[in-house]
Amino acid sequence: MKLPGVDIEKPLLLAPLDDISDQPMRRLARRFGADVVVTEFISAEGLIRDAAKSLRKLELAPDEHPVAVQIFGSRVDSIVRAAEIAAAAGPEWVDLNFGCPARKVAGKGGGAGLLLEPDKLEAMARAVVAAVDLPVTAKVRLGWDEQHLNVLEIADRLEQAGVRLITVHARLRSQGYGIRSDWSWIARVKERASVPIVGNGDVRSPEDAARMFEETGCDGVMIGRGAMGNPWLFRRARHYLEHGVLLPEPDLPERFRVLREHLQASIESKGERRAVIEMRKLYSGYLKGLPNISRLRAALMSPESLAEVDDTLEAYVRQSEKRGAPPSSTEEGTPS
Repeated sequence: MKLPGVDIEKPLLLAPLDDISDQPMRRLARRFGADVVVTEFISAEGLIRDAAKSLRKLELAPDEHPVAVQIFGSRVDSIVRAAEIAAAAGPEWVDLNFGCPARKVAGKGGGAGLLLEPDKLEAMARAVVAAVDLPVTAKVRLGWDEQHLNVLEIADRLEQAGVRLITVHARLRSQGYGIRSDWSWIARVKERASVPIVGNGDVRSPEDAARMFEETGCDGVMIGRGAMGNPWLFRRARHYLEHGVLLPEPDLPERFRVLREHLQASIESKGERRAVIEMRKLYSGYLKGLPNISRLRAALMSPESLAEVDDTLEAYVRQSEKRGAPPSSTEEGTPS
C-alpha cells in the first residue's frame, strides 16, 4: 500500500468518526500505532463558507501525520473548492465521503446518498482529482439498499476517475450499524480493483483485524467504533499481526492515565464543559473489562468539570482497593 507517508505491510487506519475522531483522538491513535488517521468528515459547504466548526476540524497537528482529511458534499463545485481548502491544510491525501448514512447527510444527497447517483459521484471524484495535487481517496458503503447494491460499479467508476485508494465499509446504507458487516464484498472489490482496497466494519479486536486481512485480501484495515476509548487496539493489533501473540489489555492505572490525558487535550481544544460532556461517548471503551463498570459509567454521566471527573475516578480506585478487586477483571454480565 504505497501512498505518501504510507509504505508498510498491512497498515491500520483510524476511521473518520463524526464528533469522535478529533485531533486529540487522532494523536492518541497515532501514538498507539495507527499508521494513518482520518479526520472527522467535514462539510464542503462549511469549509467554503469559513464556518468555524468546519475550519476547526481541519486543524492538523505535526504528530498526527500521515493524516487524511475527509470531506462530504452534494454539489460538485462546492466539493472541489472544499478539496482545495483541505489540501492547503497539509494532509497526505484528501478523502471523499460516499458512505455516511446519516439522514442529515445522505438524505440531502451527500455521503451514501451519492451511491444512488453513480454518474454524479464519478463526476465529483474526477473533478476533485483534477483540482488538487494530493492523492484523492474515497470511502463507500456497499450501496443504498439491497435493490441498489452497486459497490462493484462504484469502485470501478472511482478507479476510472483517478481515485488512488478505496475504503469499503461492508454494510448498506439501509443497514446503518445494526447489521453485521459482510466482508465478502470487500474481497469482491479487491479481486477486481487495481488500486489499494481498505476494509472497514466490525473490527473490534486484534483477531478481527487479522481475520479481515486473511478473509478479504484487503490492503489495509480501518478501525472505527472499536477504537473509541481504546487507542491500545492499534498497538495490540500490530503486535498480533507481526507476532501472532496477544498483548494484555491495559491495566487500570494506564486506562485512567490515558483517559485523563485524552480529556485534558480535549479541554485545551474545545473548552472544559464541552470536552467533559463529549467524553461521555468514550467511557464505555476506556472502562471495558473493569469491575462494576455499569456504576462507574453511570457516575461519569453527571460531571461537567475535570475536577468532578477526577473525583469520580479517584472514588472508584478507593472502592476497588477496599474490595481488593483485580484492576483488570471483568464483571460477569457487564455490557461491552
